[in-house]
Amino acid sequence: MEIGTVLPQLEIGYDPETLADYARRVEASGYEHVLAYDHVLGVNPDREGWDGPYDYESTFHEPLTTYSYLAGQTEALTFMTGILVLPQRQTALVAKQAAQLDRFTDGRFRMGVGVGWNEPEYVALGEDFSRRGQRIEEQVEVLRSLWTDELVEFDGDFHEIPDAGIRPLPVQQPIPLWMGGMAEPVKRRVARLADGWLPQFQPGDDAEAHLADLAEYAEEAGRDPDDIGLAGRMYAVPDEEDEWIERAQAWRELGADYLSITTMYQGLEGEEHTAHLERVAEVLTETGLL
Repeated sequence: MEIGTVLPQLEIGYDPETLADYARRVEASGYEHVLAYDHVLGVNPDREGWDGPYDYESTFHEPLTTYSYLAGQTEALTFMTGILVLPQRQTALVAKQAAQLDRFTDGRFRMGVGVGWNEPEYVALGEDFSRRGQRIEEQVEVLRSLWTDELVEFDGDFHEIPDAGIRPLPVQQPIPLWMGGMAEPVKRRVARLADGWLPQFQPGDDAEAHLADLAEYAEEAGRDPDDIGLAGRMYAVPDEEDEWIERAQAWRELGADYLSITTMYQGLEGEEHTAHLERVAEVLTETGLL
């Protein structure tokens, strides 16, 4: 099981050197990847009917551009989006940006995508929130075509590509596409289309039942469930070292391929996140988990 970190973008601040120092030090500590969340716009929480967990004061570093910067600061770290809200973005542009990032990292990129939940973002970005499920399925097909074929002709419900392509093509052809979410339609979509799944459960949280659902849906789609990867996340609360070990072991026993450790919401600021992750790495290394 590969262990990495969740970029604490809500709390690490804006300074580019702090971000670069974070990436260099987590890599030096033995972590193998960084995962980042995505939101383009934050909403005024005074908006009528609003009950989202983030608002306009929440900091989200745009993941693809941030990773292009951090790729130049690291040598072996893999970068993953978890998730990129794909249906609100232009598909061909995402294909181009992701391919360039894959080149910068020499194939050290995995793209986790999902449909999101924040309707005002869709409105502002000019996409139809109500059709985001249908759109993402077509987007997956378009992305994989653009990442593997020099020229693409495509005429679908949401895309028309008139014998055109991107260059450079990515190192990975295609870039691995993972999906996040827990709803039944999402699990069925993961089973049919995704290289891996980023669920929101924790081991013991009906995890086995969710994985059984995914396996059943994969078999219905004619796929081997073992071909669909599993990526988990865990909190590392300061001074709860036994909990760090137990949670990481639980994810390993569940069959996770990747585990991302988050330090947000623990009262840490800026560089404190990096220092805390260094201590977590020491503990997990001592137990053979990292």
